[in-house]
Amino acid sequence: MRGSATPAASGFDAVIALPFGPFGIRSAGGAVAELVFLPPDTALHAPANETARLAAEALHGWIDDPERPFPLPLLECGTAFQRRVWAEISAIPTGQTRSYGELSARLGSAARAVGQACGANPYPLVVPCHRVTSSSGLGGFANASGGWLLDVKRWLLRHEGAA
Repeated sequence: MRGSATPAASGFDAVIALPFGPFGIRSAGGAVAELVFLPPDTALHAPANETARLAAEALHGWIDDPERPFPLPLLECGTAFQRRVWAEISAIPTGQTRSYGELSARLGSAARAVGQACGANPYPLVVPCHRVTSSSGLGGFANASGGWLLDVKRWLLRHEGAA
């Protein structure tokens, strides 16, 4: 996902600690522009503006209650197809999963295209792509097929009661 691993925390308006690791927040014009899973050794830094502060607060609130909505505006982005996929992902209830194949059938598309749209998701947690799995197991996550990002996906699914 565009909201995936990046090698450094430069350019973020905040890097906050969440139970699964550092999480980056970018904002633009009073809206959240991107949320990013960051490698475990990424340095944290306090929110640099009000949007980042409110986003950090909302994300901590989501950790406390995964049913809690995210109250901040998100910068509109993505292709029309990506936005359709993200809407389908957003409709997956907390504590449940759907396979790439199930989503692709609903969208009249290929599972690989759904996976690519998941990987381009700029708003992980808000658009809960961690709820999308392969038909045979966990599947990939944030354009990764192993390592710490899959550990994050496992944590998120357990946190929501899906694993």
